[in-house]
Formats: sequence, C-alpha cells, structure tokens
Amino acid sequence: MNNIENYNEKIFENIKHIDEEGNEYWLGRELMKALKYSKWSNFEAVVSKAKSACDLSNNKIKEHFADVGKTIEMPKGASKIVNDYKLSRYACYLIAQNGDSRKESIALAQTYFAVQTRRMELTDSEYRLLSEEDKRLYNRDSIRKGNYSLNKTAKKAGVKNFDKFHNAGYKGLYNGETADDIAKRKGLRYREDILDNMGSEELIANLFRISQTDAKLKRDNVKTELKANKTHYDVGKTIRNTIEKLGGTMPEDLPTPKKSLKELEKGKKLK
Repeated sequence: MNNIENYNEKIFENIKHIDEEGNEYWLGRELMKALKYSKWSNFEAVVSKAKSACDLSNNKIKEHFADVGKTIEMPKGASKIVNDYKLSRYACYLIAQNGDSRKESIALAQTYFAVQTRRMELTDSEYRLLSEEDKRLYNRDSIRKGNYSLNKTAKKAGVKNFDKFHNAGYKGLYNGETADDIAKRKGLRYREDILDNMGSEELIANLFRISQTDAKLKRDNVKTELKANKTHYDVGKTIRNTIEKLGGTMPEDLPTPKKSLKELEKGKKLK
C-alpha cells in the first residue's frame, strides 16, 4: 500500500457503507484499521480532537459521529458489545486532519478525504468555475452514488438481470444502443468503463436518467422486472426527447474525451 490509489480504491471505498437513505458512512473500528492504529484508545484520542473541530465549525457532533454498539464474539461462545462510531465523510476528513501526518496512512487519508469532501460541498457557482476535467470527476462520483441507490431500488422492484435493466436505460437515451454498443462506438478496450469515457454533458444526461428512474420506480411502486426495465427505457427515451426539443446534441453525437477518468485520476495523483 504505497500510494493514494491503493487507499482510494481498495481501502476507504471498500469499507464505505450506505444506509437506507442512501447516505455514506464509515465505521470507526474499520477506519481505525485502515489508518493503521493498533489500539482503540489511541484512535479515540484522535476522534476526540476531531469532535472538537466539528463543534468549533458549528456542526452538530451527533450528526457526524454517531455512537453505535458492535457485538463481537468471545471465547467459549460468549459475546460482548464494544463501542464504535458511525462516521460521516466529513467526520473521516476531520479524523484524518487530526491524525499524525507523519504516518503514511494518515497523510494519504488526508488527501483522499479532503478531495472527496470538497467535491461533495460544491455550490452551483463553484461548479461552473470547475475545469471540464473536474466537472467530469464530480459527475462521475455522483453517478456512482446514484447507481448504488438505483440498484437497491431496482432489486426491490424485482430486477434480477441488472445488465438487461441498465441496458434498457441506455437504449432509451441512446436511440437503441446498449452499453456494449456505446463502448464499441467510442472505440474502448474490452470491459473499459463507458462512464469513465464521457464528457460532463453526457455524464449529466446519464445522471438525470439514473436519478429519475430511481424516483419513478419508487413513486409507481414497481414490483416486476419487466415493468422496471420498461420504466428505465421510458425515462431514458423521455430525456432523449427533451434534449431534442431543446435543440441539444444527442448523447451519441457528443465527443469522447481524449483521456479516460482513470487516466486523469492517475495523473492527478502523480503530481
């Protein structure tokens, strides 16, 4: 684990949880291990400093550092409840900022959570000032969270074949094209992510498709896979028709960026 990419994708993202309302959170004991603290008492000392910083920033501590109990197994079949925290992204950011930056794990966490927290806090005016590359990174993050929520909603609606479900949405938005069709048109390598190879305008169209499908599945209380697939297609088609009525560029006609988001993220980390 020698660079930020490993921590970004394999450590902090792997221990991230999503609650029933779609909110991200981390558990203190899992974060403690990721930050390479061997003792809970040492980690709690850092958490205490982070709580003070939270309070001084006029944020409610309980909203970011929720006390939760965790049951662990003991010898001979016994068990006991140990203290733990349900931490918001902001709380993790404060913990990283109050840790010992001489530790590589802390320094990397400071970079990771600072960047991610900043993306979450952007206002509309700040978004407009972003470069095209940063807009792409911002919208791709939003799509990850949106797709997570959509998949949970689709599962409740009876969806089992998620490839078919997602392709229904793409077909509606892209005039019949599946994800594979889009990848081939863009000239991508096998299994290369099509969303990582979209400009900000194309990403926004897909983000709207995802969020509106999620909302409609819930609103219409869809309970069959066939209906869920049709709903996703219809939402994609409606968005496509709206783009056409507004005189916009069809998604399939938008240019593919020269660099994928994977390449951009790698370049940023090497600077």
